[in-house]
Parts: sequence; C-alpha cells; structure tokens
Amino acid sequence: MRTRRAMLPDAEAIHRLIAQYSGDGTLLPRSFADVCENIRDFVVVESGGSVIACGALHIYGPHLCEVRSIAVSPRARRQGAGRRVVRSLIRDARRHNIGSICLFTRIPAFFERLGFAPGRREDLPDKIFKDCLACPRLHCCDEVPMLYARVSMPDAIKMPQPLLARHELVTLR
Repeated sequence: MRTRRAMLPDAEAIHRLIAQYSGDGTLLPRSFADVCENIRDFVVVESGGSVIACGALHIYGPHLCEVRSIAVSPRARRQGAGRRVVRSLIRDARRHNIGSICLFTRIPAFFERLGFAPGRREDLPDKIFKDCLACPRLHCCDEVPMLYARVSMPDAIKMPQPLLARHELVTLR
C-alpha cells in the first residue's frame, strides 16, 4: 500500500469510492465535477495500481479544517487504508499550522483510535454554514462531531470576530 496526494487521473476512482457510501447517507454525495475541482484536497491509498481509499482535508481558515470524504473500498477494509488516509490528512493540517481539525461521523470509535474526541456542534459554525444548513438531516442529524484531541479547545477555535457575529444567528438543536 502506498499513500500519496491525489492527481486528476484519480478523480474517477475517488468519485466511485465516495458514491459507494453516499447512497445510504454515510457520506455526503459529491459530483464528479466537485471531486475534480477539489482534487488537491484529496489523498489516496493505492494497492496494486488501484485506488483503494481516499479522503480530503477541507480548510476553513487558520483556525479550523475538516477531514471529510473518507472512503475505503469494501475489499480493502480492515487493512489499514483508512487509518493511512486520516494520518496523512492530520500531517497536512499540521503542515499548514491549522489550529483544530474536525470531522462528523457515524463511526466515532474508529476516529477515537486516531486521536479524535467527541466535540460540540456549536464549536464548529464554519462546518454548519458550509454543509449542514443544506443537509436534509439538519434537525435530525445522527453524526457525531469530533475534534482532533491533541489540540486544546480554547486555543483551537480562534475565529475572527466578524465570523462569530454572523454565526451567532444560527440555532442548533
């Protein structure tokens, strides 16, 4: 297995992996065009010349980024590919000196083993505005917000004041 930055020729394989998990709501769907447009956010794990896992790091600003679109081919599960993707994305976040890393998941135990801890939705207004407001599950979300536990919360979420004022308008349930 080899972990590397994704390249445009990987977009089709990435799109297929994500589509396998978006039909049941495990992942948010992403169009092929969206994957192509954001290919620089992705890392992939390949084995035998095939992409078997992928994930992306979405940067909101110096205060926060999100690990998203983690997908592993069903035939490659339990071989460490997902772990490799997440660890690579954590390294990318550190390289960019981003204060905090978040994600939303239905499998928190997997991410806890990688250093994430449950968080609070209200601490992640950037994520809420970017994706959650348009989600049909906004008021009945069953995903667990998680933060990379090796970053202390008080120092991690340092948003510019104008963003805070705008985000206070949202009421989360």
